[in-house]
Amino acid sequence: KLSYEEFLLSLTDIEIQVRKENGRQRRIKDANFPLLKPLDTFDFEAAQELDARHIKELATGSYIKDSRNIIFLGKSGTGKTHLATALAMEACSLGYRTRFTTACALCNELIEARDEKILSRTIKRYAGYGILVLDELGYIPFSKEGSELLFQVLTERHEKKPVIITSNMGFGDWTQIFGDPNLTAALLDRITHKAHIINCTWESFRLKETIKNRKRT
Repeated sequence: KLSYEEFLLSLTDIEIQVRKENGRQRRIKDANFPLLKPLDTFDFEAAQELDARHIKELATGSYIKDSRNIIFLGKSGTGKTHLATALAMEACSLGYRTRFTTACALCNELIEARDEKILSRTIKRYAGYGILVLDELGYIPFSKEGSELLFQVLTERHEKKPVIITSNMGFGDWTQIFGDPNLTAALLDRITHKAHIINCTWESFRLKETIKNRKRT
C-alpha cells in the first residue's frame, strides 16, 4: 500500500542498514579479536571502583577524534582485555579500522618484517589502523631490537591515531619491559600524553570465580 516514492525510500534505508552491518562485521573480523567481548557483557557491578560513565563515554568514540590513548593498568584477571576489546568493537561499529594484537606478537612480527625487508610496509600498516589495541604489555620483556621497533610504531601513531594498551605493570616498572631507561622514558612521554589512564584496582574476576566454584564444590 506504499507509494512508489515511499517504497523506494524504504528499500534504500534497508540497503543502507545492510551495508552498514556488513561493514561492521567485516571490520570486526579483520580486527583479529581473540574473543568477541562486547561492552554490555562486562560486569560493572563487580568493578565498583570503575567509573562506568567514563567507559560508556569512551565507547562513543570521543577519544578517537582527539587522538587520545587509553591505558588500562592492573593485575591479571580484572577485565582489562575485555574493556579494551569492547571499546575496539564499538570503534568498529563507528566505522574505524581496528587491529588487536598482543605486544609480544607485534614485536615478533616487526622483527620478522625487518628480516624479510618489509619493515617499512609493516610499520605503515600498523600506523594506518584507526584503532590499535596492544594487549598484555609487560607479561614478557622485549629484546633491545623488539623495543626499538615497537617504539617506532607507537611514535608513528603519536597524536595521529589512538592506541588502547593493557598492562599488568605500573609505569614505574616499564623499564623492566623495554630495558633501556631512555627509550622507556621517551615512550611513556608519548603514550601518556593526554591519555585516559584507567587503574583496574578491583579483585580478579577469575580468582573470584575460582573461589566461588571451590566453595560450591
